[in-house]
Amino acid sequence: MLTGSRVDTWLTHFQVESTFLGNWDTFSGGETDSEESLYRPGGYDESLSLGGRQTLGNATLARYWDDWVNSVYGWLRGRAGKARIYIARYPMTADFVQLGAPHGYQGTLKRVSPPDYDSNGGDAALIECECTLDRAW
Repeated sequence: MLTGSRVDTWLTHFQVESTFLGNWDTFSGGETDSEESLYRPGGYDESLSLGGRQTLGNATLARYWDDWVNSVYGWLRGRAGKARIYIARYPMTADFVQLGAPHGYQGTLKRVSPPDYDSNGGDAALIECECTLDRAW
């Protein structure tokens, strides 16, 4: 019997340089896309699709801001634009059992954002890290 996955049943690990930053709460992006190359031969009305090089979209991770995040925030901010990053995403069952090998990404830490502030808000405060990806498996 085939089984599916929900968006809340993924485990996402994040590492910056050699520092493992543990589990992160959200992950978005990381899509595989491609450049489009069309060629129109002389005397023809239709174009030919030649395919193109694959590209990876940026990935954004977020995590609940707690005392530990507060302690590493300054270091993380200082690594933006410089540090190599590693992301491992594990699909899991509804009982949170890992299914097979992780989906992995490598790249560079691009942006580190502190939580937004709203004196009338009640949402969880999250740190965000955006990464430019150059490798996926």
